[in-house]
Amino acid sequence: MARGPPALMLPSAMDPESLIRPAMVLGAYLLGSVSFGLLAAKRAGADLREEGSGNIGATNVGRVLGKRVGRVVLVLDALKGALPVVGARLLFGADDPWTAATGVAAVVGHLAPVWHHFRGGKGAATSAGVLLAALPAAGLAGFAGYVIGKKTTKRASVGSLLGSAIGVGVMVVVLGPDGPRTIMAYTLLALVIIRHAGNIGRLVRGVEPPS
Repeated sequence: MARGPPALMLPSAMDPESLIRPAMVLGAYLLGSVSFGLLAAKRAGADLREEGSGNIGATNVGRVLGKRVGRVVLVLDALKGALPVVGARLLFGADDPWTAATGVAAVVGHLAPVWHHFRGGKGAATSAGVLLAALPAAGLAGFAGYVIGKKTTKRASVGSLLGSAIGVGVMVVVLGPDGPRTIMAYTLLALVIIRHAGNIGRLVRGVEPPS
């Protein structure tokens, strides 16, 4: 009989070692909550929420502070997704449900950062970092999709949505349609789509500005 993915086991109060798993998830959320865009803007004396699109992500950082700073923030946002997943993989294994939960928590931290009044970014770069750490082929394919989408349409939102979808597609092809990592990828894609709802509406109406 085929066995499904391993269950997400809750920690026992009598087993201190099992507390490492939820601690990793919490740590991923707290790291994800660090907004490098806001920190870079504050250092430059700017307020991202009042300039450009008002978003705190790397795209708006590039608009307000310049492309070089935007690229640095993009890498940092990706790293805060990748590093917790790398740590969880080393501790629990690639297909442990807690590793998948760690990846989702990092992205949720970026979307709803506790350090910044739960007003975060759109999660594409952090999701890409999570996918890269979970399955490098998916992360690299997603990044290629982002570059192609942005270069072709001159819109970062198209690149973000295309890259996220391609990353999930590669995850499904390589790992199958279920399992912790694939379910994690579905969740990240859903979060990215939800946070890009406004962009999608403007794209449909043909009024999405270039970026």
